[in-house]
Amino acid sequence: GREGDKEDGSEIVVVVEHQVYFSTATAAFSSSHSNGGRKTHLSGAVSQFFSFLSQSTGNCSLSPLFLVRKLLEQLKCDSVHCKREATAELHLLAKENMDNRIVISNCGAISLIVDLLQSTDTTIQEHSVTTLLNLSINDNNKAAIANAGAIEPLIHVLQIGSPEAKENSAATLFSLSVTEENKIRIGRAGAIRPLVDLLGNGTPRGKKDAATALFNLSLFHENKDRIVQAGAVKNLVDLMDLAAGMVDKVVAVLANLATIPEGKTAIGQQGGIPVLVEVIESGSARGKENAAAALLHLCSDNHRYLNMVLQEGAVPPLVALSQSGKGQRKGLGSP
Repeated sequence: GREGDKEDGSEIVVVVEHQVYFSTATAAFSSSHSNGGRKTHLSGAVSQFFSFLSQSTGNCSLSPLFLVRKLLEQLKCDSVHCKREATAELHLLAKENMDNRIVISNCGAISLIVDLLQSTDTTIQEHSVTTLLNLSINDNNKAAIANAGAIEPLIHVLQIGSPEAKENSAATLFSLSVTEENKIRIGRAGAIRPLVDLLGNGTPRGKKDAATALFNLSLFHENKDRIVQAGAVKNLVDLMDLAAGMVDKVVAVLANLATIPEGKTAIGQQGGIPVLVEVIESGSARGKENAAAALLHLCSDNHRYLNMVLQEGAVPPLVALSQSGKGQRKGLGSP
């Protein structure tokens, strides 16, 4: 039910590069948010019909601008049914293409949609948060959404929403956190603890969305300690299982957290060293690079951790990684 449902996944959130590997995060995020068989709750008949008519007749009264204005009027009515219909159609329009996202924003819809994140109606809340996720794909909308006061309501959804609403709230926070300013605002607003809770207790998709959001937030130094204090390391280490399909995402976060003393301590205490060595032995190229970076940080000025790494048999795979990566390694980064 969100932009990632598009088959080509071509218009998903663009991510700020974090050295070399973060340049591939857009594709990874598109892939992780592909439909995967999820059934949409919407028929989309209204917007599809109007789209067909406007293309066939050239009637400007059936343009997206006309539709959006009508839907915004509908949002203001007292009827729950009307609000459900309007948010469902805005959801579809925002999903459809970038032009629609610009029109919806320019019509002043964002503040109205943000208000509906507090709705006690599950359907309205789900459509509203997914609409914001799709709107946030437009770079200009990222600031507009944050400036409309969306961060705290998104955290509210993250805490009490349906599983799908929580997933899309985490994905929206990820999208907004592309900008440095929003990394700061989201961290200070209290989003990290509910993201860590989702990482530990969410659906498989929710856990991936939470991990990706936490990675982005961990790029801002102040947030690293918040992530560690919220208990993220235990959840991250627990997800270092090939069956979970999240190893690369998890290792990227751990590599960032290993750069602070509190992160080093937590990774050591939660059994992170053996699983990081295992990634160096059998992980993906990206996973191996980030695991090596994490171990390097852990062992720096810490003889106990260095001995643990040696006892885990890390030297042969590290040597092999060093030899295979000569002349190729340019940096570390995203899952």
